[in-house]
Amino acid sequence: MPDDRNVARVLLDRQGRTYAEEAGISLADRPAPLYQLLVLTTLLSTRIRASVALAAARELFAAGYRTPQAMEAAAWQDRVDALGRGHYRRYDERTATMLGTGARLCLDRWHGDLRRMHKESDGDRAVLRRLLTEFPGIGPTGADIFLREVQSVWPDVRPYADRRALAGARRLGLPANPGSLAGLVREADFGRLASALVRVALGEESAGEVSRSAAAAR
Repeated sequence: MPDDRNVARVLLDRQGRTYAEEAGISLADRPAPLYQLLVLTTLLSTRIRASVALAAARELFAAGYRTPQAMEAAAWQDRVDALGRGHYRRYDERTATMLGTGARLCLDRWHGDLRRMHKESDGDRAVLRRLLTEFPGIGPTGADIFLREVQSVWPDVRPYADRRALAGARRLGLPANPGSLAGLVREADFGRLASALVRVALGEESAGEVSRSAAAAR
């Protein structure tokens, strides 16, 4: 049987990109990329395939809607069209409305800078979750997605592993608690590990193949 650290290393080698990276977001503790993560979170929060949400996010960003100012200024139909180009059609009209409303909230409440939200939480993840769920379309699952991804640039959020990440850990026979999982990788890599575990939980990565590769690499 492969040891846990080996399994984590193989998983990172195979699925080492966060969802933010896959959406084309150069995540950093700055207003624009943090807002882009909020947009991606909104898209991932609906009952739609992650690949479709990622494609829709890339289309929105390619259209120039990378800041809350740009998102709010865009015509509703233009947002719908961008979502459609990403094949995000089942929820396109409702989501286009939510993105516009969420952009306005980001501007009014946080002056377009989600670092203000982070500061207001004072490192309390429960407070961050509550503040995130004030955005339209983002519930508890969406708050988990945002926090799981943002821990790469907000170290005080680490280690954050949501229900899906822990389900992926169980499939791999890894410890199903954030503290123990964090001990398997470098601190800076934990966000990537959490995203990779989600891919295992969603069936985007085979737990069996990861385990076999880890065993062969011993």
